[in-house]
Amino acid sequence: MPAHISSPTDLLAALRRVDPTSPRLTWYGPSGERVELSGRVLDNWVAKTANLLCDELDVEPGSVVRLDLPPHWRTLCWALAGWAAGATVDLGAGLDPAVVATTDPAAWADAAAANNSFLAAVALPALQMRWDGELPEGAVDYASEVRAHGDVFTAFDAPHADTAAVATEEGSTSYAELMESYAEAGDGGRVLLRAGDGLDAVLRAALGIWSAGGSVVLLHPDVEATDHLVATEKITREGPRPH
Repeated sequence: MPAHISSPTDLLAALRRVDPTSPRLTWYGPSGERVELSGRVLDNWVAKTANLLCDELDVEPGSVVRLDLPPHWRTLCWALAGWAAGATVDLGAGLDPAVVATTDPAAWADAAAANNSFLAAVALPALQMRWDGELPEGAVDYASEVRAHGDVFTAFDAPHADTAAVATEEGSTSYAELMESYAEAGDGGRVLLRAGDGLDAVLRAALGIWSAGGSVVLLHPDVEATDHLVATEKITREGPRPH
């Protein structure tokens, strides 16, 4: 990857241009689930999600997108899409959200209605094409809706450099700082990350790995990093763990 990646937009452009058919994100879930996304396919999922955010959920630079989601390949797409749209990705800071993406829409229904927030129900299984069960009134079924959106995303406005790109309980990181102070230093290769380390840690590591031209292999907490898995996926190292 180019050494001048200084923003999520640069990163997504690099994923499209540099070895676009090579794997950039591989997910191992429970019950034997395995999902692999090349750079081009990862960028397509991010573009579709960003178009959904902007076209249907009224997200614009500075809007808060709350991710009530576990570390998962879809969650990484949501975070990248939020940044592509110039939003503040809230990982639990308690900001007033414009959009809440969640695996538990019923738990958020009252708060979303009171705050006039959009609610997006995110089904995690790869083969689940729509939400299984009842949805609160007005909630968007992400799995069903996202596929209708375009594979290319173009932001109308860029976020201000001082806008918070990510917010956690510990504080926030601006767009100017995101790719340097938030992303963990990484290098190339196939790098193992563990979902059990938490979403903040996984996002930090993934940004650094991708910026260095590497590829992420993300394991659900129930999946063991066996010698067979490491050899099969050609994993070269394990990524940084939480401090």
